[in-house]
Amino acid sequence: MASPEFQFIPPPEAPVFKPTWEEFQDALGYINKIRPIAEQSGICKIIPPPDWQPPFAVDVDNFKFTPRIQRLNELEAHTRIKLNFLDQIAKFWELQGSSLKIPVVERKALDLYSLHRNVWSEGGNDQVTKERKWNKIASRMGFPCNKNLGTLLKAHYERILQPFDIFNKGKLLPQVKTEVKEEEAEALDKDYKPHKIPSRMAGKIPDSEKNGRRSRRHPDAGDAKVDTQVGFGSEDELAKYICLNCGRGDDEDQMLLCDGCDDSYHIFCLVPPLLDIPKGDWRCPKCVAVEVSKPVEAFGFEQAQKEYTLQSFGEMADKFKQDYFNMPVHLIPTEMAEREFWRIVSSIDEDVTVEYGADLHTMDHGSGFPTKSSKNLLPADQEYAVSSWNLNNLPVLEGSVLGHINCDISGMKVPWMYVGMCFSTFCWHNEDHWSYSINYLHWGEPKTWYGVPGGKAESFEDSMKNAAPELFQAQPDLLHQLVTIMNPNILMKAGVPIVRTDQHAGEFVITFPRSYHAGFNQGYNFAEAVNFAPPDWLAIGRECVLHYSNLKRYCVFSHNELVCKMASTPDELDLTVAAATYQDMLRMVDLEKKLRRSLLHWGVTNAEREAFELLPDDERQCDFCKTTCFLSAVTCSCTRDRLVCLRHYKMLCECSPENHTLRYRYTLDELPPLLQSLKVRAESFDHWAVKVKEALEAKPDDKLELSELRELVEEAEAQRFPESELLQTLIQAVTEAEKCATVAAHLATKKVRTRTRGSGEAKSRLTLEELKLFYEQIESLACVVREGDAVKELLTRVTTFQQEAIELLSQEAPDSDVIAKMVDTGCSLDIDLPELPRLKHKLQQVEWLEEVEETLEGSVTVDCVRKLLDSGISLPPHPKIEKAMAQLQQLLTNMETWEEKASQALNAKPGISVSEGEELLKQAEEVPAHLPSVVALKDAVKRAREWTNKVTALQKGETPPLLETVEGLVARGRPISLHLEPLAELEENVAAAHAWLEKTARTFLKKNSHLTLLEVLVPRTDIGVVSGKRKRVKREEMSAQQQQVQLLDMSIEDAAISSSVVKAFKDCEERELGAMRALRAHNRSKCDGDTPQEGATFCLCHKPPQATMLTCSLCLDLFHSGCVPSSHRSKVKLSNEGRFLCPSCERSRRPRLETILALLVALQKLPLRLPEAEALQCLTERAMSWQDRARQLMKTEELTAALGKLSVFLQKISEAQAKQHHKAVPPQVHDDKTEHDESTNDDSLSEDNELKMDLDRDAGKKLDEGSWEHAYSSNKQLKDKKSEVDKARWSHLVATLMDNQDSPLISLSPRTRSQVQDLLVEGELLEVSLDETTHMWRILQAANHPPAMLEDTLLSFNSSNSNSDEHKIKKTGPKKRKSQGEGPDDQPRSPQKSPIKKTKLSKLTPNTIEGKTPKAGMVKKKTMLNKMIEKKKKDFAVNNKEGPKKKGIGLGRKKKNFPPSNNGMHSDEDDEDIDEACAASKCQHPSGQNVDWVQCDGCEGWFHYVCVGLKAGDIHEDEEYKCSRCTGRQPAPKPGELTEEESVDILLSLATSLPPKDSQAQK
Repeated sequence: MASPEFQFIPPPEAPVFKPTWEEFQDALGYINKIRPIAEQSGICKIIPPPDWQPPFAVDVDNFKFTPRIQRLNELEAHTRIKLNFLDQIAKFWELQGSSLKIPVVERKALDLYSLHRNVWSEGGNDQVTKERKWNKIASRMGFPCNKNLGTLLKAHYERILQPFDIFNKGKLLPQVKTEVKEEEAEALDKDYKPHKIPSRMAGKIPDSEKNGRRSRRHPDAGDAKVDTQVGFGSEDELAKYICLNCGRGDDEDQMLLCDGCDDSYHIFCLVPPLLDIPKGDWRCPKCVAVEVSKPVEAFGFEQAQKEYTLQSFGEMADKFKQDYFNMPVHLIPTEMAEREFWRIVSSIDEDVTVEYGADLHTMDHGSGFPTKSSKNLLPADQEYAVSSWNLNNLPVLEGSVLGHINCDISGMKVPWMYVGMCFSTFCWHNEDHWSYSINYLHWGEPKTWYGVPGGKAESFEDSMKNAAPELFQAQPDLLHQLVTIMNPNILMKAGVPIVRTDQHAGEFVITFPRSYHAGFNQGYNFAEAVNFAPPDWLAIGRECVLHYSNLKRYCVFSHNELVCKMASTPDELDLTVAAATYQDMLRMVDLEKKLRRSLLHWGVTNAEREAFELLPDDERQCDFCKTTCFLSAVTCSCTRDRLVCLRHYKMLCECSPENHTLRYRYTLDELPPLLQSLKVRAESFDHWAVKVKEALEAKPDDKLELSELRELVEEAEAQRFPESELLQTLIQAVTEAEKCATVAAHLATKKVRTRTRGSGEAKSRLTLEELKLFYEQIESLACVVREGDAVKELLTRVTTFQQEAIELLSQEAPDSDVIAKMVDTGCSLDIDLPELPRLKHKLQQVEWLEEVEETLEGSVTVDCVRKLLDSGISLPPHPKIEKAMAQLQQLLTNMETWEEKASQALNAKPGISVSEGEELLKQAEEVPAHLPSVVALKDAVKRAREWTNKVTALQKGETPPLLETVEGLVARGRPISLHLEPLAELEENVAAAHAWLEKTARTFLKKNSHLTLLEVLVPRTDIGVVSGKRKRVKREEMSAQQQQVQLLDMSIEDAAISSSVVKAFKDCEERELGAMRALRAHNRSKCDGDTPQEGATFCLCHKPPQATMLTCSLCLDLFHSGCVPSSHRSKVKLSNEGRFLCPSCERSRRPRLETILALLVALQKLPLRLPEAEALQCLTERAMSWQDRARQLMKTEELTAALGKLSVFLQKISEAQAKQHHKAVPPQVHDDKTEHDESTNDDSLSEDNELKMDLDRDAGKKLDEGSWEHAYSSNKQLKDKKSEVDKARWSHLVATLMDNQDSPLISLSPRTRSQVQDLLVEGELLEVSLDETTHMWRILQAANHPPAMLEDTLLSFNSSNSNSDEHKIKKTGPKKRKSQGEGPDDQPRSPQKSPIKKTKLSKLTPNTIEGKTPKAGMVKKKTMLNKMIEKKKKDFAVNNKEGPKKKGIGLGRKKKNFPPSNNGMHSDEDDEDIDEACAASKCQHPSGQNVDWVQCDGCEGWFHYVCVGLKAGDIHEDEEYKCSRCTGRQPAPKPGELTEEESVDILLSLATSLPPKDSQAQK
């Protein structure tokens, strides 16, 4: 990166031009226009219009090229001088067997070139040493003065550079002492590796460019003189063995033999003396001097070894730039890259190498611009292919001189392309033959240019030579080789004016004649360039040929040949080119005459004609100045293969003039005719101008025809005359005459504006005055226009029309037909006549009055009246019009008044009554017009009257109307804008009906149920259908009545009759019962006893059975546990009885009969008829009928005896379980829960307890796995369900009470069993929850299975039997309830000591679950539960009296309310219950109407809201709550244990079946 010491001052910016689209159309014309300004800077930039974006036409996939290698620090002149000097020093020491080591002074390499130059500027080493100027030398080289480095610099100079100076002078070397210190100094020196610039870059020309124009810049290889090695050895053989310094031959072991000349030297006689014999080749001082003094070969670029594609080169270029600057390519500013570039080229230590794809021929690779020969040329690209800015077209345009050169000169006439990368450089140069050049950057990063005005070219060359004289001594034409660059700041200091510019993609850069320019690329880009030569170049081009001759540089083409070729075809030349060619050829002929005269005076008399254009360029080049001869040349008989130009005829040979021969292309007599033809072409414009002036200034009688003027314009175009004022005047005259002729012809033939005749504006037509002026214009044209006669005739017709129109307008009551005819006549003239608008106004007045009269006779609307008024306002004033306008205005006022009254009546809030609307309509009939609002009001009154009649008829009907009918009336009545009194009442009834339907749906329908309410209430008739469900009835598609008709399979007429509906419902009940019996029989047939038949399918999925199956208690089908929804499985698991209903049999929530009765009570208030209500009434009647039959069956003698037997057995079981439970409870738990009964101590129970403890783990594991089965399953399935500990415990208990424990506990007769079974099936079909279904199911279980299999069933039966006469109380609180396990006399217990904790299933005995224990403590718990039930029964009774109420906002899953007592004070038992439940450490004992509670999910304790800082609404029903003590800890349940929540739910669900206190007292 750039060091802070380096400074670069950017030169001023070159001028930038932005042509408009019109200017951009002519490339050469625009360049000639900006030339006076841009030529002062040498270069300029042109930015095309934004829309000019030519496509990139290069075949990117096949584009391959080999770039040139550029080592940047070798390009700069000063840097290359230093490198050449170091290479000479290195070669000098290498030939003496030593390597050059660059000394390090002050931590940087010593600049030997600057040291040598500064020493010689002070007179040399001896002079500097004598005058003690070494410190001054150190200071001039930038070393600090206070360190006294002069001595060190002197030592380095004498050791390294002094011997080289002595060799250059050819003196004998003095003795120089070399000490060991020198070796120590060399240890710190840096080895110097020679760059070998001459040998590596000796003007190499790529094979692809050997025929190009730039190969001519380099001298031929044959011209270089081959230096031969000069031998200094003596022919005397003895001289090889004698030291040439001391002349002695002794010390042969110290003698060195030169590998160049075989001379001998003692190693101690050399300066400096050598200590040892050097290894490798060694040269003597004389051979070293010869080698070092050889001339330096020409510098040039070498070709890279790798071939690139555009993609690969771009990747390499971007990677180089990004790695070099260590930042993204697009973020590097141009100023940074520019400063770094000049720092690199100025530094001798920076070895930065880049590659440049320069001078790529478009003939080989194709141009970046589209051409006419391009493949797949799109129509949109056609304009770019022929554009004058296309670099393939610009050199050969008509106004370009290079277009007359026959051959394609690559780079000049055919574009070259350039693929650049960051820092790739084009060095200082000007164009061949000092021609113009243009460069277009197709794409990529910018290209930075520097330019010098052409007028300052010599100043630039002198500054370059003064700054680097060594390079120009070796290569005089160095600036023509494009291999040298110099910092612009150095040239600017020398007084050379330099400008700069950054060329971006899509921009042109123009260089002007002899303008030196250089630059570099900012990054990866693609450019294309070519030369061109406008006519103004011919003069400076001839000067360039003379300049090339003085430099002995080859020409690219013959300038004289180009001029003569253009002179041979003058008619093809542009006038400007012809004029410039004439002037240049005039100079050429004069010079040729002088040269031939001089040759003749010298004595050359022989002459021969020679067709030089047929000779190759290398055979007609002057042997002395290398210019290409065309007009003449001189040869000699001594050397036929050599010739010289006439300026150097004396340099050919030493022969006499008689031996010389003049070879000429044209004689001096043949050149003047060529000049004359050019002159005629150049002066043809003058003759044409004379004829044009005569035609434009002719008198009326001598005027030319229009066709003759056109011929003069065509002649100018054919002769390609330049743009001039005279030509423009002629073109304008012809154009004006043609326009007048065209307009006159159209006026005469009536073809102008026929489409808009009579409607056009006056501005678009001629007025009478304009017509007269137009006729006068035709008469004043520079030529004769024959169409002028028609204009004269039209003028006569217009005058006649004016006279007739004035007479018509003066009449009082003119005829409308006459007026219309006159208007048509005036319009047909297509002239702006002042009488025509007056006639039109007259016609409009008559027509408007007729329209008013016609409108008033028919139906009048507001719009029609307004339209007539609007059109009448625009008419000219007239008494009749004013009268008609007043009449229309009065009519409009009346219409708007009644329209507003009707609109207000329609928009009134509330609306007017029907009678008021009818009265308003009677008054509006007085206005004889059509009023939209009055019509709307009339329609509203009509519809309101019809709606009212329908409502009245509906209210007088015998039966209540259907909800759908009332909804339809409401829907039709709402849009009516009048006030309808019955509408509000109907809307209230509809809202109440929908509220009842919604409440009923919530009561019956499950969450996300696919069934409608009517489908649930109506009996099923699709039982057993293989397809599964009945087709879904969509509410959006069918009304409730249509659903009822479809479900009950009845007609729409019958659905209107209530008795028909009840009959259809009964029929459906019978079909439902029959279908279910058939389905049960079918499902039994699929099993042989307990084993399913082979091939039979079960469950919802219709697949074979698995080991664990669930049996539906209704349809008797088997189901996989995974196919059954979790809600059904959880019901079976929590019931502890195994009773299971499949999803098809249990379609609804099955509410209790009390809930349904409440819905029916609310239904009585609705004066509407609902299909769902009829279905609910039928369902209720069916359920109550079934309930009566079930109770009658339960009271039969056989079932009463069976129940007595069960009661005795269950009493014994209860007593035995109480003893067992008392023994199993640990002492500490026993003390906290109940009183200990010491009399209970049974050995059998002890053994059972031990067995239970052994199998406790297995039992818990099976419970977690969910291996539970339905009670209808086989014994094998029942064994799999129960754990081993429960089985052993229950079996042992039953064995102690029964002799034959494998037989059922009770027996029923087949008839009774069948009656119970049939009645149970019918009860299960009901979508209502009835206690009798559960009792019957348990009785059948006891009659079908031994007691060992019916532990849960028997206990459940005992519990429900004790309160069979009591109504079960519906749960109104949350799922979690506070445990009430203490009696009234017990002390309050904290929630942590609640008896309902997570316990193992084996410890949760059936007696505990059912709430029956023989222990006193357990009896107390039961008493507490009964108290809570008594309260809930009272609450339920009160709620039933008040009717259904909405759920309170504060009620939720974890909240409860304790209502206050009647006297405002709590009883002792209530206080104990409430205080006991609040687990807060400091309970505030709140009181009031409602006290809010919340239960902790961690410890299961109950808390008052105020005791834990909560407010009403903070906790929702499904939200989890934990007290402060449980926050952060939630122990997971152990395997085999029930959570406390599950235990509470089980106890509370069973507690509702406990008998009241009265029943217990009776027992």
